[in-house]
Amino acid sequence: MSLTLSAEESSVLLRDYRLTIEPAVDATYSICAQSLLDTEQALDYLQKIAHFFHSPSTLVTASLFAKRYSVLTMASAFYAMSRYDKGLQCGIENTWVEAEYAKPWLPNIRLIDSTVSIPTEDREKWRDEVLREIFANNLAKVWQSLAKISKIPKSILWENTAIYVNWLYETKIREGASEQEKVRIQEDYHYIVNLAPGTLFGERKNPLTNYCGPKVTIKESEQPVRLRKTCCFYYHTSDEANDYCISCPKIKRQS
Repeated sequence: MSLTLSAEESSVLLRDYRLTIEPAVDATYSICAQSLLDTEQALDYLQKIAHFFHSPSTLVTASLFAKRYSVLTMASAFYAMSRYDKGLQCGIENTWVEAEYAKPWLPNIRLIDSTVSIPTEDREKWRDEVLREIFANNLAKVWQSLAKISKIPKSILWENTAIYVNWLYETKIREGASEQEKVRIQEDYHYIVNLAPGTLFGERKNPLTNYCGPKVTIKESEQPVRLRKTCCFYYHTSDEANDYCISCPKIKRQS
């Protein structure tokens, strides 16, 4: 029997987590995720979307696109896993980026096969398979391709990823959760960033751990923040000089 999301569950993911069931009306800025692994097609796509970011180079475009692609791939999948105990099919062969022309440019993700998996006796083993699909079978492959095309260090792409893992699990996925759900959310988050082996990410070791440490207090922010270890190159797209992200390592801070 094929399992699917309920109507209510689908509604939440479609409304709040960038999931879509429809191809874009104008497919100019849409792409099958597997095409991102082809050097020629991926480079053409990055050049096509560069104007959305006011990007001066393929390297900058790759970094900023990776931010969007990571949150697209993870948001609905993590919510379904940690709130519904359901696993979306997030392997790269099942994924499309669907985007219309808009400012700001906010694509959606479409899954060709919308069936889901559920844990049976061993939730931890099931969780590993869900994470393997998201990371090793999708994000890691795209990051490898983007690094080859643009020469961007994969460390930047993985830190871009970690930022959204932190935000999703510390803030977004917890919204409206019951106390029991919050326990599962925290357990999943701790496992993903601290305990999950590198094989689930297609890497020798967990590439997120180094970017998920404690927050610190800085004078530029009223709330504690995690300082980035790598720069995402956003400042290259700004009209203002030295317009760095608040957590950017390029900012000279008082010790």
